[in-house]
Amino acid sequence: MRAQSYISTLASLLLPRLFFLPILQIAIGWPVDLTRGFTNLPLVNLTDYHIQKPYDLPVGDRYSFKNGVHKLWVYPTDNPLSKGSPTKPRSEIIINGYNYSSGVWQFEGHGYVPCGMSGVCIMQVFGASPHNTTLMLRVSNGSLYYYNKSLLVPNIYDRWFKLNVIHDVNASRLNVYVDGDLKLEAPGRGGTIHYFKCGVYVQDNESYYRESRWKGIKVLKKCDI
Repeated sequence: MRAQSYISTLASLLLPRLFFLPILQIAIGWPVDLTRGFTNLPLVNLTDYHIQKPYDLPVGDRYSFKNGVHKLWVYPTDNPLSKGSPTKPRSEIIINGYNYSSGVWQFEGHGYVPCGMSGVCIMQVFGASPHNTTLMLRVSNGSLYYYNKSLLVPNIYDRWFKLNVIHDVNASRLNVYVDGDLKLEAPGRGGTIHYFKCGVYVQDNESYYRESRWKGIKVLKKCDI
């Protein structure tokens, strides 16, 4: 009985504090686990990754996977992903099997953009209406942008950064975190089917060569209550 009473008393003291722990962590600058409350969905092997690349080239000419790092690159003279497509060159990873239309979903990955890359999209949440995308993260002149509008992170070149993108479909809300810091809160853009992409997709202000690298890629879904 004494043990049960002690446990109950301890729980009554700790639980309120645990509930407010994430808020306290943010307030004092402690790292916050953005994946808390999410289920990490399995990515078993390379078959879970579909590579979009120039239609006339084999995958290995624009994608490699070595020592846990996905490397994707294109040249401005490359063809689009399909013959006759009006889109620009790309080499992008699509996560197979995790299209979604409701709920709260999260992309997590560590990205790297070499110096000199510009005019390129490195990550997307695909699916919107009447647009094609809910989110595009672009690199221009060494900085990371939301589309070509809002500056999110200056000096993104030549370093690994941790990216978390949380998409609440039902609430039509999107949050972007870089290295654990909230950099963007944006509204959704409609659409019925969404999925995550990362890599390189030529946009504008073209440089000769585009490349990005990714590791530790995860797709997570918020636990249903």
